[in-house]
Amino acid sequence: MTYFDGHNDLLLNLWLNYPDNPGVFFDKIEGHLDFPRIQQAGLIGGLFAIFIPPKSYISEKYPHHAKKLDNPLQVMWEQLAILKELIRLSEGKVKLCTTAAELKQAKRERVFAAVAHIEGADALSLESTALDTFYQAGVRSVGPFWNTSNAYGAGVTGSFPGTPNSGTGLTPAGKQLIAQLVDKKMVIDCSHMNEQTFWEVAQLSHQPLIATHSSVHQLCAQPRNLTDEQLLAIGKSGGVVGINFGNAFIRPDGARNEETDLDILVDHFCYVVNLVGDEHVALGSDFDGVSVPKTLGDVTGLPLLAESLSRRGLSGESLAKITYKNWLRVLERTWGQ
Repeated sequence: MTYFDGHNDLLLNLWLNYPDNPGVFFDKIEGHLDFPRIQQAGLIGGLFAIFIPPKSYISEKYPHHAKKLDNPLQVMWEQLAILKELIRLSEGKVKLCTTAAELKQAKRERVFAAVAHIEGADALSLESTALDTFYQAGVRSVGPFWNTSNAYGAGVTGSFPGTPNSGTGLTPAGKQLIAQLVDKKMVIDCSHMNEQTFWEVAQLSHQPLIATHSSVHQLCAQPRNLTDEQLLAIGKSGGVVGINFGNAFIRPDGARNEETDLDILVDHFCYVVNLVGDEHVALGSDFDGVSVPKTLGDVTGLPLLAESLSRRGLSGESLAKITYKNWLRVLERTWGQ
């Protein structure tokens, strides 16, 4: 079985824990992802987040990194440099993909396809040419928000149980950013957007609506999860939602409890399939960014997830769409050939 994943935080893991030796990725490391386990699982590619973590979290757990957050653009460049160093060290086994043609070639040649993604565009507002520079460096996907407000508007905030209708929408600068992303044919990630921001983006963009790592609000009332109306809009646009594997985003009680039955995660996939069809749901694990069901464990649990999906009737072509084809299709439609 083949898999393509919509979101991971491997670069943050390496930046925090192995900043001077990212090549340990090709051995066994702490977390959900390393290259031997990726190959064992059959993962052929995914979106790699460049993410500035909250300073309060870093100050408490990684105090030696806290000062670096005073220059968030530099941190973003350091994380992208880590990804490019992994590609160099891979000796052709990992490729940074910026076009649909490169994704297809990587799959044919059994090369792991890495897509660079910015999660939270706060720092881009600090430099007028930052988006252009990151685009030239190979970034092809941007999530304008990570929960909190920034120069571009409001992300989604609030605790469980809560509504995604948690704030105002885009600022004038935010509307300009969306226009720039559309013009560059970059993915606009709707995960971490509140409802008003989501609907404004839907009006401003003719691209498929994409949420790289969100789950179903009807099944788990986390503000970060998507309502039925949002899921229907994603389907109508030809887009996709990558289901987040995080326990807190899938459990009906919203608990960060690893003793979570895998069927609870499968429920989210089935819900989207039943609501909008199997072309609009995919993997959005959030590996290395959340706690996942213990039975899944890490990336090597993807075959167990596929087996569980198959037992629920999602097999054959439908399963192939969910595990990798939908991501390849929606990236091609967004980027062009």
